[in-house]
Amino acid sequence: MHRDEQARLIEESGIIAIVRFDRSEQLIEVAKAIKAGGVAIIEFTMTTPNALSIIEESRREFSDEVLLGAGTVLDAETARAAILAGAEFIVAPTLDPDVIEVCRRYSKVVIPGAFSPTEILTAWQWGADFVKVFPASLGGPDYLKAIRGPLPQVKLIPVGGVSLENTGDFIKAGAVAVAVGGNLVKKRAVAEGNFAELTETARQFVAAIRGAKGG
Repeated sequence: MHRDEQARLIEESGIIAIVRFDRSEQLIEVAKAIKAGGVAIIEFTMTTPNALSIIEESRREFSDEVLLGAGTVLDAETARAAILAGAEFIVAPTLDPDVIEVCRRYSKVVIPGAFSPTEILTAWQWGADFVKVFPASLGGPDYLKAIRGPLPQVKLIPVGGVSLENTGDFIKAGAVAVAVGGNLVKKRAVAEGNFAELTETARQFVAAIRGAKGG
């Protein structure tokens, strides 16, 4: 899938599910539950054991039904390995020009992390498709709205502290999408095998985003 198509799917969905665990068991079931709730953009973090194998297995399981990405990517070598394993987009907590360059080379969406206006603009100028505003909990929707004032051209995705209660506020503040970890992929529910709860929570996030977008 070409980078432009990947980016379009992320914007249309409005939400990326961040799957981050210390153990890799049941992650495919987690992804199935989230997809059943309407969230088809899923990021597996590279801090998860066997993350590359999980991405490969997930690509075989879901084919083109889910847009799979790799998160917590800290360097170009890891970005390339994740792309070769099947990741369609790369998310980083920091700003590294080499990571952006690798993603552009392979025509994959890249979402580097930044926080200050200078970092955010630099990420955009270096070729980011979206900029991950992290940690978004520090400024909340008001900070995002303030950034959008002088930088309306930059496509922002808040990460860190995004909840069901404030998702709509972030979208209304100008976020093209939100990325949600523990408030969507609840560790307790996973530990209990309560995948139906994950599905219902995903549905609620999708509804909140649609409501904020007015459709």
